[in-house]
Amino acid sequence: MPEILDRARAQVLADGAGLDEAGILEVLRLPDEDLPELLQVAHDVRMKWCGPEVEVEGIVSLKTGGCPEDCHFCSQSGLFSSPVRAVWLDIPSLVAAARQTAATGASEFCIVAAVRGPDKRLMSQVRAGIEAIRADGNDIQIACSLGMLTQAQVDELVAMGVHRYNHNLETARSHFPNVVTTHSWEERWETLTMVRTAGMEVCCGGIIGMGETVEQRAEFAAQLAELDPHEVPMNFLIPQPGTPYEDYEVVDGKDALRTVAAFRLALPRTILRFAGGRELTLGDLGAERGMLGGINAIIVGNYLTNLGRPAQQDLDMLTELNMPIKALSETL
Repeated sequence: MPEILDRARAQVLADGAGLDEAGILEVLRLPDEDLPELLQVAHDVRMKWCGPEVEVEGIVSLKTGGCPEDCHFCSQSGLFSSPVRAVWLDIPSLVAAARQTAATGASEFCIVAAVRGPDKRLMSQVRAGIEAIRADGNDIQIACSLGMLTQAQVDELVAMGVHRYNHNLETARSHFPNVVTTHSWEERWETLTMVRTAGMEVCCGGIIGMGETVEQRAEFAAQLAELDPHEVPMNFLIPQPGTPYEDYEVVDGKDALRTVAAFRLALPRTILRFAGGRELTLGDLGAERGMLGGINAIIVGNYLTNLGRPAQQDLDMLTELNMPIKALSETL
């Protein structure tokens, strides 16, 4: 039995204290034969400190493509030759998407825009969208992901009733300049700090498989633990045509599961959400293995520019695993 897993049982499972960067790195270096035991420890930690409930979320893009930033993984950058072009979603379509999301049993609906940060037009669209969703009789919790914010914009979102804000750090601080050059890791951290101070829940994660070393994966998990977000979405790189990462290899399934478990042992009390790339990286059985290896939240349906699994397929999986959906909608 690996010593690091004994330490994880004593420290993380028993006391709810996450592993430090060195401990996370030890977990990430465990051989494949220790993976089943690692996943079991991570699952035990999730069950003890988060409980059996799974938070289900749907996302929709209010403004797609045409972003001025050069995030090398993203097909929505206007600087690359990817096929995604700038499109705005109209308010009736936004209301319909929120209605469909609530019908799956989801408790979260996230409005996303591909921008450096919101301008007045985008903020007014978000405000109108939220008002229309509420007028439709939908009381689903609304989150937003609109890039980097000013203090005034943070205050506006709070006044609109946005309860959670997503802004991913994407990767370790030491690796970030290799991924994005048009803004800094520190600028993202500043937005997250303002969001937390204003009382919104902080949602912050990143993408695994962007050329980072295993040491940088451990660094990233430790930096997220320092931030202590309410939720961490875990994405795995989908190599997008026309982007600088179009030829990158997909993350190995066992490495993905090992990373999920390591992040759970670093963040024992945090919502850890399966997000983009899980289908490609893990296949149809991957979601189930991840749910039994530390994950306790999931995005159902499609992502921003990529197809996911049918929502009902994930809901059926949760039923088979006896994992209740948090705030299950009465429409089910």
